[in-house]
Amino acid sequence: MKCEAALRASLQEPPPYRQRALPELAAVLELTCRQAELLCHSERPWSSATFSGVRHTISLRFVGGEAITYAEAFIEALPEHEFALADKLVADAQIVAVDRIVQSEPETTVTIQLLVLDDYC
Repeated sequence: MKCEAALRASLQEPPPYRQRALPELAAVLELTCRQAELLCHSERPWSSATFSGVRHTISLRFVGGEAITYAEAFIEALPEHEFALADKLVADAQIVAVDRIVQSEPETTVTIQLLVLDDYC
């Protein structure tokens, strides 16, 4: 999994090949109420006999008591959330890992996968 400097410091001037993922990443960060830090993003092509798209794997970190509350809400909301993406459909959204650390400042890292179908009208 490539972690390109946390996708160029959370979406600031990404390289051209990552620009197509910006709407998906922005929508995920919006669902976290901007309480998460983007740690990692990778994508790979996906296709079936009928559809094509991209499977995104995204890791997010929530730090601090208030952010942990948002992490729990995000974990619960993601699988049923209907993303509004132009000409795309999030066909599947899964939580694939949750790591919780309880230290002086609590931290939760959430890894998700999104299957996004292209040119969906």
